[in-house]
Amino acid sequence: MRRIEIAPSILSADFGDMRGEVKRLERYGADRIHIDVMDGHFVPNLTFGPDLIRSIRGATDLPFETHLMIERPDLYVKRFADAGSDTLIVHYEAKHSVSRTLKAIGKLNKEAGIAVNPETPISSALGSMEYADMLLVMGVHPGFGGQKFMPSALDKIRRAKERGKSGVRIGIDGGINLNTGLKAINAGVDELIAGSAIFDSGDMRKSIKDFKKLCSTAKL
Repeated sequence: MRRIEIAPSILSADFGDMRGEVKRLERYGADRIHIDVMDGHFVPNLTFGPDLIRSIRGATDLPFETHLMIERPDLYVKRFADAGSDTLIVHYEAKHSVSRTLKAIGKLNKEAGIAVNPETPISSALGSMEYADMLLVMGVHPGFGGQKFMPSALDKIRRAKERGKSGVRIGIDGGINLNTGLKAINAGVDELIAGSAIFDSGDMRKSIKDFKKLCSTAKL
């Protein structure tokens, strides 16, 4: 029976109370903390750096999953690893040698993930999967929260399950709510990353509980 995890994206959290937010996420049953790092070049937005991760690391024991939406992730993986990240996800489309960066993350004793944008065929990333622990399929164009889910991501999940390396965790990021989350689970995903659906719901505890129930039901 596969275990499906919930990883709230703190891009939608209260920036003025990040330590409190991650404490609440742990208390309410989240499995991971998803941290979106944007550099204003690879995507048209700016968010967090290693100092933010370092400042909240002591607030929770949950794994930190750091999604590097930056042009040169190879130059920064060690800094984010040292700050407290447990998983480092880099984009196939960034300006680096994907396989070399994934291997460097592994040498830091961290989980290595590869992310693919909506316009990138999943076959393009499969050649680098030998060095990956996770594949992250983007359900929206990266850079901003609250976008509408793109159904083409579901076919990518299915193809990755059929053709990808065994044991690689597959996550879906962008436009995830209970409806799209169920579709992604049925397609074979192992991890749901949700931001607005949790933090903007008005009841974060209930939202996470509803996602967990969805995952539990889908596994039966």
